[in-house]
Amino acid sequence: MPDTLRCYRHPDRETGVSCSECGRGICPDCMVFAPVGIRCPDHAGVPGATRVRAPRRMRGPVLATGDALVTKALIAVNVGIYLIQLGMGAPLSANSGWIYEHGALVANAVYGDGSPAGVGQGEWWRLMTSAFLHYGPLHLGLNMLVLWFVGGPIEAAIGRLQFLTLYLVSGLAGSAGALIVSPNAITVGASGAIFGLFGALAVLEYQHTGVLIGGPAFTLIAINLVFSFVVPGISWGGHVGGLIGGALGMLALSRLGRTFHAEYAGMIGLVAVGVLSVAVAYWRV
Repeated sequence: MPDTLRCYRHPDRETGVSCSECGRGICPDCMVFAPVGIRCPDHAGVPGATRVRAPRRMRGPVLATGDALVTKALIAVNVGIYLIQLGMGAPLSANSGWIYEHGALVANAVYGDGSPAGVGQGEWWRLMTSAFLHYGPLHLGLNMLVLWFVGGPIEAAIGRLQFLTLYLVSGLAGSAGALIVSPNAITVGASGAIFGLFGALAVLEYQHTGVLIGGPAFTLIAINLVFSFVVPGISWGGHVGGLIGGALGMLALSRLGRTFHAEYAGMIGLVAVGVLSVAVAYWRV
C-alpha cells in the first residue's frame, strides 16, 4: 500500500494534491494555481502564474482526505442506481420504471394510475433523487468522468464532510434552477451538482490567484455553459442553478469558516444555501 501523501511544508497534513513540477504533496495553504496545474510555492515562479497567499485554512469539522473517498462513493452510488434500474426492467435509456417515475424532477405530473405526482404534490425528495438518475450510459458516463476529475481535487482541498455537503447542496440548487426555467420538463442528472463544483472551483481559484476571468476554472465554466445553451434537451436552468449554488456554498465555507467566534459558521452557511434552494423550489411550484 502506498504511503499517505503529506504536505512537504506541513508534514502533519494529509493531502491528495501534488505539485505538477516536483510531485511533492501540497496542502491547500501551499497550493499555487498556474496554467500548467497546481504547483508548490517553490515552483510557482512560472510565466502566467500569480502567487497569492492562500486564505487561512477553514475552521470547522474538516476530515482529512487524500484518497477522494467521497468522490468515489458518489460515482459508485450513481452507477449503482442505474444498474438497479436496469435490473428492475428499465430500458437502457432508463427513462421509465419505478425509480425513474418516483425519482425524476418534475413540478406536476401524474402516475400511470392517474394519481398526482411531482414536487408540487409534496414529493420533495425529487429535488435530490433526480441528481442520481441519468438518461442512459452515455449521460451517466460523461457526468461521472467529469465528477472524477473535478471532485477529487476539491475534496482534497476542503475535506470530505464539506465536499459531500457542497455536492448535495449544489444538487438542490440545480433542481431549483431547473424548476424555475422549465417546471413541466422531466429532468434527471448529476449535472447541476457538477456545475456546483465548477462554481466552487472558480471561487478557490480566485482566492488563490486573484484571477477571476481567464483562468482555467472560468474557461471550463464558459465552455460548458455554451454547450448547455446550444445543445437541445439540456437543462440549462439546472446547470446555472447548480453553478450559483456551488459558488455561494464555497464562499460560505471559505469566508464564514475562517471566523474565530463561530467554528461551524462555514457549514451553517453552506446548509443555508441548500435551505434557500428548497425555498426557491417551493416558491416556484
